[in-house]
Amino acid sequence: MEPGRNRLLAEMAVRDTGCGNVEDKVQKNYRKTLGLLRDLRGVRSVGVIAEYPERGIVEIARPVGVVAAITPSTNPAATPANKVINALKGRNAIIIAPSPKGLSTCAALVGYIHAELRKLGAPTDLVQHLPAPVTKEATQELMRQADLVVATGSQSNVRAAYASGTPAFGVGAGNVCSIVDASADLREAAQNIARSKTFDNATSCSSENSVVILDPVYDAMLALLAEAGGVLLNAENTAKLQAFMWPKGKLNPDVTAQAATRIASLASLSQAKLTSAKFLMVEETGSGSDYPFSGEKLSPVLAVYRARDFDHACSIVENIYAYQGAGHSVGIHSQDDEHVARLGLQLPVCRVIVNQAHCFATGGNFDNGLPFSLSMGCGTWGRNNFSENMNYRHYLNITRLVRKIPERIPSEEEIFGDYLRKFP
Repeated sequence: MEPGRNRLLAEMAVRDTGCGNVEDKVQKNYRKTLGLLRDLRGVRSVGVIAEYPERGIVEIARPVGVVAAITPSTNPAATPANKVINALKGRNAIIIAPSPKGLSTCAALVGYIHAELRKLGAPTDLVQHLPAPVTKEATQELMRQADLVVATGSQSNVRAAYASGTPAFGVGAGNVCSIVDASADLREAAQNIARSKTFDNATSCSSENSVVILDPVYDAMLALLAEAGGVLLNAENTAKLQAFMWPKGKLNPDVTAQAATRIASLASLSQAKLTSAKFLMVEETGSGSDYPFSGEKLSPVLAVYRARDFDHACSIVENIYAYQGAGHSVGIHSQDDEHVARLGLQLPVCRVIVNQAHCFATGGNFDNGLPFSLSMGCGTWGRNNFSENMNYRHYLNITRLVRKIPERIPSEEEIFGDYLRKFP
Protein backbone atom coordinates (compact mmCIF):
# COMPACT_ATOMS: atom_id res chain seq x y z
CA MET A 1 0.00 0.00 0.00
CA GLU A 2 2.93 2.40 0.55
CA PRO A 3 3.44 4.22 -2.77
CA GLY A 4 7.22 3.91 -2.97
CA ARG A 5 7.26 0.20 -2.23
CA ASN A 6 4.31 -0.38 -4.55
CA ARG A 7 6.11 1.28 -7.45
CA LEU A 8 9.31 -0.60 -6.79
CA LEU A 9 7.42 -3.90 -6.82
CA ALA A 10 5.66 -2.92 -10.07
CA GLU A 11 8.94 -1.94 -11.71
CA MET A 12 10.62 -5.17 -10.61
CA ALA A 13 7.68 -7.21 -11.88
CA VAL A 14 7.76 -5.72 -15.36
CA ARG A 15 11.57 -5.78 -15.53
CA ASP A 16 11.95 -9.41 -14.47
CA THR A 17 8.88 -11.05 -15.98
CA GLY A 18 8.53 -8.91 -19.10
CA CYS A 19 4.75 -8.88 -18.53
CA GLY A 20 2.43 -5.88 -18.32
CA ASN A 21 3.26 -2.26 -17.65
CA VAL A 22 4.34 -0.42 -14.53
CA GLU A 23 1.54 2.12 -14.14
CA ASP A 24 -1.21 -0.50 -14.38
CA LYS A 25 0.60 -2.80 -11.95
CA VAL A 26 0.86 0.07 -9.47
CA GLN A 27 -2.90 0.55 -9.77
CA LYS A 28 -3.59 -3.19 -9.54
CA ASN A 29 -1.37 -3.68 -6.46
CA TYR A 30 -3.05 -0.76 -4.72
CA ARG A 31 -6.70 -1.36 -5.61
CA LYS A 32 -6.70 -5.12 -5.16
CA THR A 33 -5.02 -4.85 -1.78
CA LEU A 34 -7.14 -1.95 -0.56
CA GLY A 35 -10.31 -3.72 -1.69
CA LEU A 36 -9.35 -6.94 0.07
CA LEU A 37 -8.56 -5.07 3.28
CA ARG A 38 -11.94 -3.35 3.03
CA ASP A 39 -13.64 -6.73 2.63
CA LEU A 40 -11.85 -8.16 5.68
CA ARG A 41 -12.24 -5.17 8.00
CA GLY A 42 -14.34 -6.24 10.98
CA VAL A 43 -14.88 -9.78 9.64
CA ARG A 44 -14.68 -12.46 12.32
CA SER A 45 -12.15 -15.15 11.43
CA VAL A 46 -10.97 -16.22 14.91
CA GLY A 47 -12.96 -18.10 17.55
CA VAL A 48 -16.74 -17.83 17.37
CA ILE A 49 -17.65 -16.36 13.99
CA ALA A 50 -21.39 -17.10 13.82
CA GLU A 51 -24.25 -18.23 16.07
CA TYR A 52 -27.60 -19.64 14.92
CA PRO A 53 -29.74 -20.14 18.06
CA GLU A 54 -32.78 -21.36 16.09
CA ARG A 55 -30.62 -24.16 14.66
CA GLY A 56 -28.61 -24.77 17.82
CA ILE A 57 -25.34 -24.21 15.95
CA VAL A 58 -22.27 -22.14 16.80
CA GLU A 59 -19.45 -21.84 14.27
CA ILE A 60 -15.82 -21.56 15.37
CA ALA A 61 -13.06 -20.62 12.92
CA ARG A 62 -9.84 -22.62 13.09
CA PRO A 63 -6.65 -22.32 11.02
CA VAL A 64 -6.01 -24.80 8.22
CA GLY A 65 -2.28 -24.80 9.05
CA VAL A 66 0.48 -24.21 6.51
CA VAL A 67 -0.74 -22.92 3.13
CA ALA A 68 1.20 -23.53 -0.07
CA ALA A 69 0.45 -20.63 -2.42
CA ILE A 70 1.22 -21.13 -6.11
CA THR A 71 1.40 -17.76 -7.88
CA PRO A 72 1.86 -16.69 -11.54
CA SER A 73 4.41 -14.47 -13.28
CA THR A 74 1.62 -12.22 -14.56
CA ASN A 75 0.85 -10.85 -11.07
CA PRO A 76 4.00 -11.48 -8.98
CA ALA A 77 3.09 -8.93 -6.28
CA ALA A 78 -0.71 -8.57 -6.23
CA THR A 79 -1.52 -12.29 -6.12
CA PRO A 80 0.98 -13.21 -3.36
CA ALA A 81 -0.17 -10.20 -1.30
CA ASN A 82 -3.80 -11.32 -1.64
CA LYS A 83 -2.99 -14.86 -0.55
CA VAL A 84 -0.80 -13.73 2.36
CA ILE A 85 -3.50 -11.43 3.74
CA ASN A 86 -6.20 -14.09 3.46
CA ALA A 87 -3.96 -16.71 5.08
CA LEU A 88 -2.94 -14.50 7.99
CA LYS A 89 -6.57 -13.45 8.53
CA GLY A 90 -7.23 -17.08 9.44
CA ARG A 91 -4.06 -17.44 11.62
CA ASN A 92 -2.26 -19.64 9.11
CA ALA A 93 1.33 -19.75 7.98
CA ILE A 94 1.96 -19.46 4.25
CA ILE A 95 4.79 -20.43 1.90
CA ILE A 96 4.68 -18.89 -1.57
CA ALA A 97 5.88 -20.78 -4.64
CA PRO A 98 6.34 -17.97 -7.16
CA SER A 99 7.08 -18.40 -10.82
CA PRO A 100 10.86 -18.33 -11.35
CA LYS A 101 10.61 -14.97 -13.15
CA GLY A 102 8.49 -13.57 -10.31
CA LEU A 103 10.82 -14.63 -7.49
CA SER A 104 12.58 -11.27 -7.17
CA THR A 105 9.30 -9.38 -6.79
CA CYS A 106 7.92 -11.97 -4.38
CA ALA A 107 11.11 -11.85 -2.26
CA ALA A 108 10.92 -8.06 -2.01
CA LEU A 109 7.25 -8.25 -1.02
CA VAL A 110 7.96 -10.86 1.66
CA GLY A 111 10.81 -8.69 2.94
CA TYR A 112 8.37 -5.81 3.46
CA ILE A 113 5.93 -8.16 5.21
CA HIS A 114 8.68 -9.46 7.51
CA ALA A 115 9.48 -5.89 8.57
CA GLU A 116 5.84 -5.39 9.63
CA LEU A 117 5.71 -8.74 11.42
CA ARG A 118 8.78 -7.76 13.44
CA LYS A 119 7.02 -4.56 14.54
CA LEU A 120 4.22 -6.75 15.89
CA GLY A 121 6.55 -9.20 17.59
CA ALA A 122 5.18 -11.94 15.33
CA PRO A 123 7.39 -14.69 13.89
CA THR A 124 8.59 -13.80 10.42
CA ASP A 125 8.39 -17.45 9.38
CA LEU A 126 4.62 -17.09 9.22
CA VAL A 127 5.26 -15.86 5.67
CA GLN A 128 7.93 -17.50 3.52
CA HIS A 129 8.74 -18.19 -0.11
CA LEU A 130 10.66 -20.93 -1.84
CA PRO A 131 14.31 -20.01 -2.32
CA ALA A 132 16.13 -19.79 -5.63
CA PRO A 133 16.14 -21.71 -7.82
CA VAL A 134 12.36 -22.22 -7.77
CA THR A 135 11.91 -25.61 -9.41
CA LYS A 136 8.94 -27.75 -10.33
CA GLU A 137 10.26 -30.42 -7.94
CA ALA A 138 10.49 -28.01 -4.99
CA THR A 139 7.01 -26.68 -5.70
CA GLN A 140 5.57 -30.19 -5.88
CA GLU A 141 7.25 -31.16 -2.60
CA LEU A 142 5.89 -28.01 -0.94
CA MET A 143 2.39 -28.93 -2.09
CA ARG A 144 2.76 -32.47 -0.73
CA GLN A 145 3.87 -31.28 2.70
CA ALA A 146 1.47 -28.37 3.17
CA ASP A 147 -1.96 -28.55 4.78
CA LEU A 148 -3.72 -26.65 1.97
CA VAL A 149 -2.75 -25.61 -1.56
CA VAL A 150 -4.15 -22.47 -3.21
CA ALA A 151 -3.07 -22.41 -6.84
CA THR A 152 -3.41 -19.55 -9.31
CA GLY A 153 -1.81 -19.60 -12.75
CA SER A 154 -1.38 -22.12 -15.52
CA GLN A 155 -3.65 -25.13 -15.76
CA SER A 156 -0.60 -27.40 -15.42
CA ASN A 157 0.05 -25.86 -11.98
CA VAL A 158 -3.61 -26.22 -11.04
CA ARG A 159 -3.67 -29.88 -12.13
CA ALA A 160 -0.46 -30.50 -10.14
CA ALA A 161 -2.11 -28.95 -7.07
CA TYR A 162 -5.13 -31.22 -7.38
CA ALA A 163 -2.83 -34.23 -7.89
CA SER A 164 -0.57 -33.41 -4.92
CA GLY A 165 -2.59 -35.41 -2.40
CA THR A 166 -3.15 -32.24 -0.36
CA PRO A 167 -6.54 -30.48 -0.22
CA ALA A 168 -6.40 -27.81 -2.90
CA PHE A 169 -8.26 -24.86 -4.36
CA GLY A 170 -7.27 -24.26 -7.98
CA VAL A 171 -8.74 -21.94 -10.56
CA GLY A 172 -9.97 -22.59 -14.08
CA ALA A 173 -8.72 -21.20 -17.36
CA GLY A 174 -9.88 -17.80 -18.48
CA ASN A 175 -11.10 -17.05 -21.99
CA VAL A 176 -13.70 -14.39 -21.39
CA CYS A 177 -16.33 -13.49 -23.98
CA SER A 178 -18.52 -10.40 -23.84
CA ILE A 179 -21.79 -10.01 -25.70
CA VAL A 180 -22.99 -6.62 -26.99
CA ASP A 181 -26.69 -6.67 -27.80
CA ALA A 182 -28.82 -4.16 -29.65
CA SER A 183 -30.02 -2.45 -26.46
CA ALA A 184 -26.51 -1.66 -25.16
CA ASP A 185 -25.08 1.80 -24.59
CA LEU A 186 -22.53 1.22 -27.34
CA ARG A 187 -20.11 3.98 -26.46
CA GLU A 188 -19.97 2.94 -22.82
CA ALA A 189 -19.59 -0.71 -23.85
CA ALA A 190 -16.71 0.11 -26.20
CA GLN A 191 -14.94 2.13 -23.53
CA ASN A 192 -15.37 -0.62 -20.92
CA ILE A 193 -14.14 -3.33 -23.27
CA ALA A 194 -11.14 -1.23 -24.31
CA ARG A 195 -10.18 -0.49 -20.69
CA SER A 196 -10.51 -4.13 -19.74
CA LYS A 197 -8.66 -5.43 -22.79
CA THR A 198 -5.68 -3.10 -22.45
CA PHE A 199 -5.20 -2.97 -18.66
CA ASP A 200 -1.73 -4.28 -17.78
CA ASN A 201 -1.44 -5.57 -21.36
CA ALA A 202 -4.20 -8.14 -20.71
CA THR A 203 -2.32 -10.09 -18.03
CA SER A 204 -5.63 -10.74 -16.29
CA CYS A 205 -7.54 -13.97 -16.91
CA SER A 206 -10.61 -11.72 -16.79
CA SER A 207 -9.73 -9.58 -19.81
CA GLU A 208 -12.00 -10.17 -22.79
CA ASN A 209 -10.58 -12.51 -25.40
CA SER A 210 -13.64 -12.29 -27.64
CA VAL A 211 -16.53 -9.92 -28.18
CA VAL A 212 -19.77 -11.12 -29.78
CA ILE A 213 -21.73 -8.27 -31.35
CA LEU A 214 -25.30 -8.54 -32.60
CA ASP A 215 -25.74 -7.77 -36.27
CA PRO A 216 -27.90 -4.60 -35.95
CA VAL A 217 -25.14 -2.80 -34.01
CA TYR A 218 -22.08 -4.58 -35.42
CA ASP A 219 -20.72 -1.81 -37.64
CA ALA A 220 -21.42 0.94 -35.11
CA MET A 221 -19.75 -1.03 -32.33
CA LEU A 222 -16.66 -1.72 -34.44
CA ALA A 223 -16.38 1.99 -35.17
CA LEU A 224 -16.55 2.82 -31.47
CA LEU A 225 -13.98 0.14 -30.60
CA ALA A 226 -11.70 1.70 -33.21
CA GLU A 227 -12.34 5.10 -31.65
CA ALA A 228 -11.30 3.59 -28.29
CA GLY A 229 -7.95 2.51 -29.71
CA GLY A 230 -8.62 -0.79 -31.45
CA VAL A 231 -7.31 -1.57 -34.93
CA LEU A 232 -9.22 -4.13 -37.00
CA LEU A 233 -6.70 -6.16 -38.97
CA ASN A 234 -7.27 -6.98 -42.61
CA ALA A 235 -7.20 -10.59 -43.82
CA GLU A 236 -3.51 -10.53 -44.69
CA ASN A 237 -2.42 -9.19 -41.31
CA THR A 238 -4.81 -11.51 -39.49
CA ALA A 239 -3.11 -14.48 -41.16
CA LYS A 240 0.36 -13.11 -40.35
CA LEU A 241 -0.60 -12.50 -36.71
CA GLN A 242 -2.04 -16.01 -36.35
CA ALA A 243 1.13 -17.54 -37.77
CA PHE A 244 3.25 -15.52 -35.33
CA MET A 245 1.10 -16.13 -32.26
CA TRP A 246 0.74 -19.89 -32.77
CA PRO A 247 3.89 -20.95 -34.66
CA LYS A 248 3.61 -24.63 -33.70
CA GLY A 249 0.03 -24.77 -32.51
CA LYS A 250 0.89 -23.33 -29.08
CA LEU A 251 0.66 -19.72 -27.98
CA ASN A 252 3.95 -17.90 -28.49
CA PRO A 253 5.19 -16.65 -25.09
CA ASP A 254 6.71 -13.63 -26.84
CA VAL A 255 3.22 -12.10 -27.11
CA THR A 256 2.18 -12.65 -23.49
CA ALA A 257 1.25 -9.36 -21.83
CA GLN A 258 3.01 -7.26 -24.48
CA ALA A 259 1.73 -3.95 -25.83
CA ALA A 260 -0.27 -4.08 -29.05
CA THR A 261 2.32 -1.97 -30.87
CA ARG A 262 5.09 -4.39 -29.91
CA ILE A 263 3.05 -7.40 -31.03
CA ALA A 264 2.34 -5.71 -34.36
CA SER A 265 6.05 -5.05 -34.80
CA LEU A 266 7.11 -8.58 -33.85
CA ALA A 267 4.55 -10.06 -36.26
CA SER A 268 5.71 -7.70 -39.04
CA LEU A 269 2.22 -6.29 -39.55
CA SER A 270 1.79 -3.41 -41.95
CA GLN A 271 -1.40 -1.40 -41.75
CA ALA A 272 -2.56 2.13 -40.93
CA LYS A 273 -2.77 3.20 -37.28
CA LEU A 274 -0.82 0.18 -35.93
CA THR A 275 1.83 2.43 -34.43
CA SER A 276 -0.80 3.93 -32.11
CA ALA A 277 -2.95 0.84 -31.56
CA LYS A 278 -4.02 0.08 -28.02
CA PHE A 279 -5.38 -3.33 -28.99
CA LEU A 280 -5.67 -5.43 -32.13
CA MET A 281 -8.95 -6.86 -33.43
CA VAL A 282 -9.46 -9.83 -35.73
CA GLU A 283 -12.77 -10.97 -37.19
CA GLU A 284 -13.47 -14.62 -36.41
CA THR A 285 -16.26 -17.03 -37.31
CA GLY A 286 -15.44 -20.37 -35.65
CA SER A 287 -14.09 -21.88 -32.45
CA GLY A 288 -11.77 -24.70 -31.47
CA SER A 289 -8.20 -25.64 -32.27
CA ASP A 290 -8.66 -24.80 -35.95
CA TYR A 291 -9.58 -21.25 -34.93
CA PRO A 292 -6.86 -20.29 -32.43
CA PHE A 293 -8.12 -16.71 -32.05
CA SER A 294 -11.13 -18.26 -30.25
CA GLY A 295 -8.87 -19.22 -27.33
CA GLU A 296 -7.12 -17.34 -24.54
CA LYS A 297 -4.49 -14.98 -25.93
CA LEU A 298 -3.02 -13.30 -22.80
CA SER A 299 -2.40 -10.20 -24.88
CA PRO A 300 -4.28 -7.14 -26.18
CA VAL A 301 -5.68 -9.10 -29.13
CA LEU A 302 -9.47 -9.32 -29.39
CA ALA A 303 -11.46 -11.74 -31.55
CA VAL A 304 -14.67 -10.20 -32.93
CA TYR A 305 -17.75 -12.27 -33.82
CA ARG A 306 -20.92 -11.15 -35.61
CA ALA A 307 -24.15 -12.74 -34.28
CA ARG A 308 -27.45 -12.81 -36.18
CA ASP A 309 -29.46 -12.50 -32.98
CA PHE A 310 -29.17 -13.20 -29.26
CA ASP A 311 -29.74 -16.94 -29.70
CA HIS A 312 -26.82 -17.03 -32.11
CA ALA A 313 -24.69 -14.97 -29.72
CA CYS A 314 -25.30 -17.48 -26.91
CA SER A 315 -24.46 -20.32 -29.27
CA ILE A 316 -21.17 -18.68 -30.27
CA VAL A 317 -20.16 -18.23 -26.62
CA GLU A 318 -21.15 -21.79 -25.73
CA ASN A 319 -18.98 -23.11 -28.56
CA ILE A 320 -16.03 -20.97 -27.50
CA TYR A 321 -16.32 -22.17 -23.90
CA ALA A 322 -16.58 -25.77 -25.05
CA TYR A 323 -13.08 -25.15 -26.40
CA GLN A 324 -11.61 -23.00 -23.60
CA GLY A 325 -12.80 -20.98 -20.63
CA ALA A 326 -15.83 -22.90 -19.33
CA GLY A 327 -16.86 -21.89 -15.84
CA HIS A 328 -15.03 -18.59 -15.57
CA SER A 329 -17.35 -15.72 -16.55
CA VAL A 330 -19.11 -13.93 -19.35
CA GLY A 331 -19.76 -10.25 -19.92
CA ILE A 332 -22.88 -8.65 -21.34
CA HIS A 333 -23.55 -5.08 -22.38
CA SER A 334 -27.32 -4.74 -22.49
CA GLN A 335 -30.37 -3.06 -21.02
CA ASP A 336 -32.41 -6.25 -21.46
CA ASP A 337 -32.82 -8.04 -18.12
CA GLU A 338 -34.15 -11.16 -19.84
CA HIS A 339 -30.92 -11.44 -21.81
CA VAL A 340 -28.89 -11.02 -18.64
CA ALA A 341 -30.87 -13.67 -16.77
CA ARG A 342 -30.65 -16.06 -19.69
CA LEU A 343 -26.86 -16.06 -19.57
CA GLY A 344 -26.96 -16.99 -15.89
CA LEU A 345 -29.44 -19.78 -16.56
CA GLN A 346 -27.88 -21.17 -19.73
CA LEU A 347 -24.14 -20.60 -20.05
CA PRO A 348 -21.50 -22.63 -18.15
CA VAL A 349 -20.19 -19.68 -16.14
CA CYS A 350 -19.90 -18.75 -12.47
CA ARG A 351 -20.15 -14.98 -13.03
CA VAL A 352 -22.17 -12.83 -15.43
CA ILE A 353 -20.68 -9.33 -15.52
CA VAL A 354 -23.30 -6.76 -16.55
CA ASN A 355 -22.34 -3.44 -18.16
CA GLN A 356 -18.90 -3.28 -16.57
CA ALA A 357 -15.25 -3.39 -17.54
CA HIS A 358 -14.80 -7.11 -17.16
CA CYS A 359 -11.24 -7.43 -15.87
CA PHE A 360 -11.93 -4.95 -13.05
CA ALA A 361 -15.35 -6.32 -12.13
CA THR A 362 -14.79 -10.08 -12.08
CA GLY A 363 -12.26 -10.01 -9.26
CA GLY A 364 -14.35 -7.64 -7.18
CA ASN A 365 -14.55 -3.88 -7.53
CA PHE A 366 -15.56 -0.95 -5.37
CA ASP A 367 -18.84 -0.68 -7.30
CA ASN A 368 -19.95 -4.32 -7.16
CA GLY A 369 -20.45 -6.91 -4.43
CA LEU A 370 -17.99 -9.63 -5.45
CA PRO A 371 -15.11 -10.27 -3.02
CA PHE A 372 -11.82 -8.72 -4.08
CA SER A 373 -9.68 -11.56 -5.39
CA LEU A 374 -7.19 -12.49 -8.08
CA SER A 375 -8.29 -16.14 -8.05
CA MET A 376 -11.69 -17.07 -9.46
CA GLY A 377 -13.20 -20.51 -8.93
CA CYS A 378 -14.84 -21.90 -12.07
CA GLY A 379 -16.97 -24.71 -10.65
CA THR A 380 -17.12 -28.15 -12.15
CA TRP A 381 -17.40 -26.56 -15.62
CA GLY A 382 -13.78 -25.42 -15.17
CA ARG A 383 -12.80 -28.62 -13.29
CA ASN A 384 -12.71 -26.76 -9.97
CA ASN A 385 -14.20 -27.66 -6.62
CA PHE A 386 -15.55 -24.16 -5.92
CA SER A 387 -17.34 -21.47 -7.90
CA GLU A 388 -16.72 -18.34 -5.83
CA ASN A 389 -14.00 -15.73 -5.84
CA MET A 390 -11.34 -17.19 -3.56
CA ASN A 391 -11.56 -15.44 -0.20
CA TYR A 392 -10.59 -15.75 3.47
CA ARG A 393 -13.18 -18.46 4.20
CA HIS A 394 -11.32 -20.85 1.92
CA TYR A 395 -8.36 -20.54 4.34
CA LEU A 396 -10.37 -21.68 7.38
CA ASN A 397 -11.53 -24.86 9.00
CA ILE A 398 -14.87 -24.33 10.73
CA THR A 399 -15.89 -26.33 13.78
CA ARG A 400 -19.58 -26.43 14.65
CA LEU A 401 -20.99 -26.77 18.14
CA VAL A 402 -24.32 -28.54 17.80
CA ARG A 403 -26.98 -28.37 20.54
CA LYS A 404 -30.41 -29.92 20.70
CA ILE A 405 -33.37 -27.89 19.47
CA PRO A 406 -37.10 -28.67 19.65
CA GLU A 407 -37.84 -31.71 17.55
CA ARG A 408 -39.69 -31.22 14.30
CA ILE A 409 -40.68 -34.34 12.35
CA PRO A 410 -42.65 -33.67 9.15
CA SER A 411 -45.67 -35.78 8.24
CA GLU A 412 -45.63 -37.92 5.10
CA GLU A 413 -48.43 -35.69 3.78
CA GLU A 414 -46.17 -32.66 4.13
CA ILE A 415 -43.39 -34.32 2.17
CA PHE A 416 -45.27 -36.40 -0.42
CA GLY A 417 -48.76 -34.88 -0.53
CA ASP A 418 -48.35 -32.60 -3.54
CA TYR A 419 -46.60 -35.32 -5.52
CA LEU A 420 -49.14 -38.05 -4.75
CA ARG A 421 -52.09 -35.80 -5.63
CA LYS A 422 -50.45 -35.03 -8.97
CA PHE A 423 -49.27 -38.60 -9.61
CA PRO A 424 -51.62 -40.94 -7.60
